Amino acid sequence: MQLDAEISHLLEIMPASGRMFTKIVNRPEQSKVIDISFPSPWNRETRPIYINFDLWRRLSRGERDLLLLRAVSRLTNIRWFKPDIYQGLVAASIVGVLIEASQQDAVGIIVSGGLAFIAAQKIWRDYRSLQRELETDEAAINVATRRGYSEVQAAESLLNAISAVPQLEGRNALNFIELIRSQHLKNLANLSPVGIPSSVREE
Repeated sequence: MQLDAEISHLLEIMPASGRMFTKIVNRPEQSKVIDISFPSPWNRETRPIYINFDLWRRLSRGERDLLLLRAVSRLTNIRWFKPDIYQGLVAASIVGVLIEASQQDAVGIIVSGGLAFIAAQKIWRDYRSLQRELETDEAAINVATRRGYSEVQAAESLLNAISAVPQLEGRNALNFIELIRSQHLKNLANLSPVGIPSSVREE
């Protein structure tokens, strides 16, 4: 696998938003096959996707494509500023802090700052929830179907990647989230009739 040709292919299969807002970075020293950082709300720069290409090359083409599309979907779907009650609360609280600071009201600053912290924590937990993990898998599969994969092929490729990555990273077993994701993907790939109940998705 030639590095330049692989990066060119990965850029080609990305959706337009991925090419605009993310960049692929070769990081051979990392233990993870592919890694992303949760972007801060004040960082407007291109969001990096770190890949250890020494490990990456050991995956199949389908596994690599779906892992990349999942990382892109994850990063491009993180929006700190959108119409939402918690984003609105964060913005209002920040404005409140500035107003209270200008009036030198210590109690007001503490209250407004506390509200901003609570709302930001809720946003952070939402983006790391099981529901969001499953939605990210589905978004990656959706993009893959526009790149020549069938839904079943894409789901199976991502399922195989979830199984292969821990071995490459020196982990002994899948974690809880990976097990739930695997069951969901088996259902999408028609390998199991058992899906993930809505009550579990929303926990």
